[in-house]
Amino acid sequence: MSEQPSAHGVGPVQYERLREKVTDWVTGPGEEWAERIEATGQVPEELWAELREHGFLRMAAPREYGGHGVSFTQWMGLMEIFSRSHGSIRMIVHVVNGIWRAMDPFADDEQRKKFVLPAIEGDIKIAFTLTEPGNGTGADITTSVVRDGDTYRLTGEKHLITFGVRCDHYLLAARVEGTTGHEGTVALLVPRDAEGVHVEDTSQTMGVTGTDHATIRFENTPVPVAHRLGKEGQGLDVALGGFLTPSRISVGMSCVGLAERAQELALDYAGQRVTFGKKLSSRQAVQFMLAENAADIEAAKQLVMHAARAFEEGREDASMLSSMAKMTAVSMLTRVTDNALQVHGGIGYWKTSAIERVYRDARAQRFEEGTNEIQKTVVFRELTRLRDKGGNR
Repeated sequence: MSEQPSAHGVGPVQYERLREKVTDWVTGPGEEWAERIEATGQVPEELWAELREHGFLRMAAPREYGGHGVSFTQWMGLMEIFSRSHGSIRMIVHVVNGIWRAMDPFADDEQRKKFVLPAIEGDIKIAFTLTEPGNGTGADITTSVVRDGDTYRLTGEKHLITFGVRCDHYLLAARVEGTTGHEGTVALLVPRDAEGVHVEDTSQTMGVTGTDHATIRFENTPVPVAHRLGKEGQGLDVALGGFLTPSRISVGMSCVGLAERAQELALDYAGQRVTFGKKLSSRQAVQFMLAENAADIEAAKQLVMHAARAFEEGREDASMLSSMAKMTAVSMLTRVTDNALQVHGGIGYWKTSAIERVYRDARAQRFEEGTNEIQKTVVFRELTRLRDKGGNR
C-alpha cells in the first residue's frame, strides 16, 4: 500500500513551474483543442496522447509511481487551472489523476503492476463504474456476481459511465449474489472486451462535448477473482472512500475554476460593451452582479481547500467536508455562470460566444459525483455519526 503524497508535496519553485506550464497549455493549445472538440463533437486519441506527453495525466501520483508527487492541495491548485479549459479536457485530467487513488490502497503487487501503474502512465484507461439505472449509487447496488472457482460471473447494468465506451477496464462495484448492504460488495476490474459485456454509447450530452458515456450490460461476464481489489465486503470502501471523497473535492475545485473563467469573460465583456453611451462596467447593477460573483467564488474556493486539507491530513470529517464543498461550489457555479451569461445579454446565447460553452459545461457539475441532494444526505449522515461518536464537529 502506498502512502498518500506528502502533505508538503513539491517545493514552491517546482510547483510554480508546474502552474505556469499548465496555464500556458490551457490558454494556448488547450483553447485550440476546445474549438476542435466543439466543431467535431469528438475528443480524439491525439488529445489523450498530448496530455500524456506533457505529464498531465500523472501529476497527482507519487514520484515512486512516475508521478510528479504534488500534494493533494497542490493538485487542487492545478485542477483550478485545468477547469478553466474545455469540460472534456478537465474531465480527462480529473478522472485519470484520481482513479489510481481508489485502486492503490487495495491492490496487491501484481494488480499494481497490471492496473495502477499503467493507468498513471496513461497506457490504459479505467472507467469508474458505480451508478445504476434502477437505484442509487451506494449500498443498494444490484449488479451481482456469483463465484465459480477462480472466476466471478457478473450480471447487471450500469449507466452514465464516463469513458465507458473507450476504456480498457471498468473499475466496477457489484455485490455477491444473495447479500445486502455494504458487507456484500466487491470491487472488480472488468475488461472492456470480456465476454458478455454490451456497451451502448450514450455520449450525446448538453455540455462536456466529446466525453464518451455509456450504458453497460453484463450478462454472465467472466471476471478473474484475481481482478478483485481488496476483500469481499470492501467494494464500497474502494468506490466511496478511495475515489468519491477526493473526487468530490476535485469537482468542487472544478466549479471554482470554471466560475473564474465565466467571471473573466463577463468582466472583459462588461469593459467593452457600450450601451446608451456608457460601458456596461460603469452601471451599478452590473458592478454589483460581478462583485457578488467574486465573493461567491472566493467563499467556495476556501471551503474546497479546507476540505482538501482535511482529506490530505486523513481527518475523520473529510467525507462530510467533501460533500459540503461540492454542494456549495456547485450552487456557486450556477449563480456565477447565470450572472455571467446575463451580463453578455443576448449575444451570450450564441455559440460564437465563449460564455455559451462555459454555461453548458457548468450544468454537468450539478450531478457529477452525486447531486446536491445526495451531498446533503452524506453531510447529515456524517453529522449524526460524528455526534454519536462524540466527534469534534
